[in-house]
Amino acid sequence: MSNIIELKRGLDIPIAGAAVQKVKKVVNPDVVAVKPTDFRGLIPRLLVKEGDTVLAGSPVFADKLSPEILFTSPVSGTVCEIVRGEKRKLLEIRIKADKEQKYENFGTAKVNSLDEASIKEKLLESGLWPALVQRPYGIIAKPADRPKAIFISAFSTAPLAANPEFALKDEFENIQTGINALNKLTKGGVHVSFNRANYAGTPFHKFENIVSHIFGGKHPAGNVGVQISHISPIMKGDVVWTVSLMMVAAIGKLFNTGKYDMGRLVAVTGPAAADPSYVKGIAGMSMKDIAEYCRPDENVRFISGDVLTGTNVGADGFLGFYDNQVSLIKEGTDCEILGWAKPFRTKQFSASKAYFSWLTPGKKYEMDTNTHGEPRAFVLSNVYSKVLPMDIYPVYLLKACLAQDIDKMEQFGIYEVIEEDLALCEFVCPSKIAIQAILSDGINLMLKEMA
Repeated sequence: MSNIIELKRGLDIPIAGAAVQKVKKVVNPDVVAVKPTDFRGLIPRLLVKEGDTVLAGSPVFADKLSPEILFTSPVSGTVCEIVRGEKRKLLEIRIKADKEQKYENFGTAKVNSLDEASIKEKLLESGLWPALVQRPYGIIAKPADRPKAIFISAFSTAPLAANPEFALKDEFENIQTGINALNKLTKGGVHVSFNRANYAGTPFHKFENIVSHIFGGKHPAGNVGVQISHISPIMKGDVVWTVSLMMVAAIGKLFNTGKYDMGRLVAVTGPAAADPSYVKGIAGMSMKDIAEYCRPDENVRFISGDVLTGTNVGADGFLGFYDNQVSLIKEGTDCEILGWAKPFRTKQFSASKAYFSWLTPGKKYEMDTNTHGEPRAFVLSNVYSKVLPMDIYPVYLLKACLAQDIDKMEQFGIYEVIEEDLALCEFVCPSKIAIQAILSDGINLMLKEMA
């Protein structure tokens, strides 16, 4: 029987713009982008040049440190532009898509008849290996490692997140195949966590060959890092892998169809979305393909992902490799005089109940990017502990990151967290500290010094 873990701490952000469960548009992208910046710690080695033709599944770059890890094109077409940044850093490989898609044939296979080496080989050559994310640090899993377990979160509590039961409603068979394949890569089993609120109603609880866990509570209950901390905390020397349910479906499709298929239902959400709903898209699709979702005459930020942890890609940007959500939110450029001294601000949400908005708990707010204040002194308080259901001391961890004290970072839990796990702390922070950026710098230091 599954164990039930009820989390007492957390916060559901009442932001407006949840996607209704309908597919409004099928996106046939003109140009898609493969972005090395989607992957932490990656040093890319370019394998194509402008003018080259590729199939869906053709490699476009590889990892210099682990050349067997390939990154492949989600579409067939022609490489139209190589985008570089400062010091010629590779930012994007843009591919003009064919009208009729053609795929590399990786061959179908019965997972139960394959061994670990064969499954790894197929994931590596197809470009789906980057779907496996290693903890600690949130980097691409190392093919030579054997994790103590693999963890999957079957739900998301992030603001306005795509509903997995709707987004993956036709993928049950593929997900089961993916789970069977992942079981060959670890002796610790595939651990899948479900939402207590709808566990009985989701078809996903019928998956076989899994270790089930049930979580209840507010965000970040759906974060796989929070779930791991309650199931099997990561200690120094431990290696675990995580993978999203969407990527498990892609792995299953690889074995069932022989294709590298990165198609997905994408939730277009946020207060600045004119008609929040779903589009049938693909990894790397352009934000221009959903431009009609923006409310007219508003300065809108395009976020690949959710508003807490997503990436500001801009109106000319592209959907990230791991994302199935786009958040549209108004840029908060307005200054409000004496805003802090107005307790009757009915249009503003306060996690600390500084305004009387807490009297209307069911209300959704038209939030923007305004932080309502500038960075202040980083003082010790219990604000973070109210929203972080993990057994760590976030203030001490962050100050250890600022001091670049590796011993203290280890003591205070650097192995257990990545940026998304502390995103709520940044949202409620009275000092307006860039917590995710500080943690990111700390993780990068650990990767550099502990390699």
